[in-house]
Amino acid sequence: MEARTAKWRIKKDDIVQVISGKERGKKGKVLLVLQDEGRLKVEKLNMLKRHTKAGRKVQQGGIIEQEGTLHISNVMLICDKCGKGVRTKLKKLENAKRVRVCMKCGEVLDKA
Repeated sequence: MEARTAKWRIKKDDIVQVISGKERGKKGKVLLVLQDEGRLKVEKLNMLKRHTKAGRKVQQGGIIEQEGTLHISNVMLICDKCGKGVRTKLKKLENAKRVRVCMKCGEVLDKA
């Protein structure tokens, strides 16, 4: 069975809101998008503790806290005008550039 890669409309540095799971209702900035896996890392959300030994890469061992990944379907993009999570659609501008648009208020979400 082939792994199908979907095209997602969430990018790095977007502000998103978690809509399901233990972090439900929290907002944060996207740090990393893993397109192939359909997952992303959000700043200060889904924190995991990793126990590491001292070695060449890490000088001091101990417990390191880092962000875990969330599935991309569990977050919604936040519109600046609406102030909450919204669905988006793609729209072509006059210069043939495609931008993300809020379906509620029609605000352009891409910073260009």
